[in-house]
Amino acid sequence: MTPGGAGVAQRHDQPTGGPAGRLGIGYEPGGAPGARSAVVDGPYGGNDGMYGPDDASYGPVMASRTGDDGTDRGAAPDIGDDLASHTAEEVLADYLHQQSADFLRSLRLHRESGSDAEGAGDAARQLRRAARRISATLHTFRPLTEEAWADQLRSELGWLSGTLAREQACAARRERLMAALQRLTGRGPERSDRGDRTGRGERGKRGDRTTTGPATSSAASSAASSAASSAAPAGDPDPDGALSAGAARAGALLDRQLTLARTRAHSAALQALGSSRFHAVADSVAVLASEAPLARTTAELPADEALPPLAEQAHRRLAEAVAALPLSRAGYPYNAAALAADQRQDAPWHQVRMLVRLSRYAREVIAPEHSDLRLAEAGRALEWHRDAAEAAAAAAAAARTPRITPATAYALGVLHADQRHEVEAARFAFGRVWLPRTPDRKG
Repeated sequence: MTPGGAGVAQRHDQPTGGPAGRLGIGYEPGGAPGARSAVVDGPYGGNDGMYGPDDASYGPVMASRTGDDGTDRGAAPDIGDDLASHTAEEVLADYLHQQSADFLRSLRLHRESGSDAEGAGDAARQLRRAARRISATLHTFRPLTEEAWADQLRSELGWLSGTLAREQACAARRERLMAALQRLTGRGPERSDRGDRTGRGERGKRGDRTTTGPATSSAASSAASSAASSAAPAGDPDPDGALSAGAARAGALLDRQLTLARTRAHSAALQALGSSRFHAVADSVAVLASEAPLARTTAELPADEALPPLAEQAHRRLAEAVAALPLSRAGYPYNAAALAADQRQDAPWHQVRMLVRLSRYAREVIAPEHSDLRLAEAGRALEWHRDAAEAAAAAAAAARTPRITPATAYALGVLHADQRHEVEAARFAFGRVWLPRTPDRKG
């Protein structure tokens, strides 16, 4: 164990303290206790609501085997042309070396960004991108690694990626909710003071509403309007006026809460990046950049025999998780299945999102020259699903704030319903991507 290394195992053939001279960072005493293992990148997987071009373009071609009932039976990955001429050790080590180098390069850029917030944000995203791929590779190809060392590193990478994700997730959530309020009321919350006083501010501008999801129909807007009509205060004959009256205060409340959460997440990220625990993770990644923690037998195993079965196993786990989803109901638009805000209902979809990423990264290892549009589109829909579910949860949490006015609570309720309709639309989009095309249903 590294001194103060928070549970990251030091390679047995490296001197104590790791390659600190190479990074300019060494171990510090008093490391934090080890983190609970995360599959890929902690509680905030994905790209903070932004499905980056690097993620959208990856994922090798997959020959899907679909049964007569329309369910996915697994996939046969299209093996890269050069895979047969290499050993499993060569392929895995080359990929891990590449991602470790990207991690260290992003770390250097983050340090050099100084007060440049945009540059620091880009560097943090690249850091998380590399951490996700290292963690996913160590997870999927675990039987070919030195498992104890790899499990510890994977756990710590999950902690780091999750910590760095929170600030950007809060910023993206705030932007999403402010845009939704603007769409629902026809103007930005910052311009709603006059509407609060008159109850009828700028109602004529509601004709140019826009959607926020990658494939959103008018479901969210029309459903939110019907919810407003049925749930408006009894004394107000105009539900749109009631929504306008509370939109400004609802927006201000959300802005305060999410800005505070972002500030706390920023402080936590800075503290994490300066901790001995992070230094130990960085030193372990530096070791990985020069020597991958692979089992000795990988040097003798042909890559085309050892790697594809593990990649296909990752896809089978994904297919089994998708089979447990209620896709038959989600395949109908306006099915209202997602309107109930229940974490137990959303959890299986979040799990599928992580499994989609694991499958994409596994195929990225064995066939980097190919791309799989289906996995990319499926991942994009599930990122949309997660963002909408978390935005709805933020609106519901704001509505539970003590002593808010009925108009504010009403606007937050409409905003919550709007985001849950976005969840429903995302599930519909995922089903359209994943399931084979069928004739349009009637009725």
